[in-house]
Amino acid sequence: MHFGIFRRRGDSCLSAAVVAYGCALAWIAGAGAWPAIAQQQTQKVYRVGILSTLQRPSESVFRKVMQDLGYVEGKNVVYDARYAGSTELLPDAATALVRAEPDIIVTAGGPASLAAKKATATIPIILWGAGDPVGTGLVVNVSHPEANVTGITELSTELTAKRLQLLRETVPSLKRVAVIWNPEDRAMTLRFREAEEVAPRLGLTLIAVPIRVVEDFDAAFVMMARDSPEGVLFVSDQVTARRRAALIQFMTAHHLPSIFEFPEEARAGGLMSYGASIAELAPRAAAMVDRILKGAKPSELPLEAPVRWRLVVNLKTATAIGLDVPRTVLAGADEVIE
Repeated sequence: MHFGIFRRRGDSCLSAAVVAYGCALAWIAGAGAWPAIAQQQTQKVYRVGILSTLQRPSESVFRKVMQDLGYVEGKNVVYDARYAGSTELLPDAATALVRAEPDIIVTAGGPASLAAKKATATIPIILWGAGDPVGTGLVVNVSHPEANVTGITELSTELTAKRLQLLRETVPSLKRVAVIWNPEDRAMTLRFREAEEVAPRLGLTLIAVPIRVVEDFDAAFVMMARDSPEGVLFVSDQVTARRRAALIQFMTAHHLPSIFEFPEEARAGGLMSYGASIAELAPRAAAMVDRILKGAKPSELPLEAPVRWRLVVNLKTATAIGLDVPRTVLAGADEVIE
């Protein structure tokens, strides 16, 4: 700053005072700016790993909630998403993700969760819809999970009996039910075994329709057209879900009543569904990630279960397959699609 206007004789003290005042103002302004500058320079950028066979449509919900919690992509968070494409490639994808040293890993589905657990015993892992975590060996105790694993489970194994009961109530004459599931996924196999156990008590005979790879659906359609089941229980995972639309078309064409696990599946054309919404679990998964990034330990956070399960009935599909849904079932529905 130029202070030449004060350079008259006798004004040297005034000039010095003004210069000192100006310097003081500059120092104060600079001192006020330094913390903000330092904060910008030292702000932690978190790396959040995501491991899955395929990208979940509801992943956008997870990322949006993370943003609402203050994690802005490109500013203080970077997502490192690894979609293996198939169950067989998950171990390699998990190993590569661990080598990238994320601060935390979010896993979608049982196989991805198991692959992540095998790949690291130190990086925190958040399960997001991984079936029965105890039955699959992910944790020993839901209240006291292992050192680096916790998260949200949809408890679908325990709901299998309820789903078969609802299908039986919807179709009182029901005797033979095809169960579509992926035997390569431990969580899905647990659900099939639960169905095997409860079926005799409901007077039902099960027809096993295993789907290990997507291509197995072609043979499954031929088999079901030949053996003519009277209903279908669809066990969802990221392999079976890839042909869900084709399966719904097949069941509609063959007038097969069906029950699915998640609301999105009934809304997509399945006859009915009973279970929690994976999308609704996304905010809780994000909240758990936030707590761990702020210092909480996974072992201190018990696994969480859904707070509600929805029965969704699609009357459009019921009309298409010529089924009159009993009033008792409709009365208990949380959502009816007309």
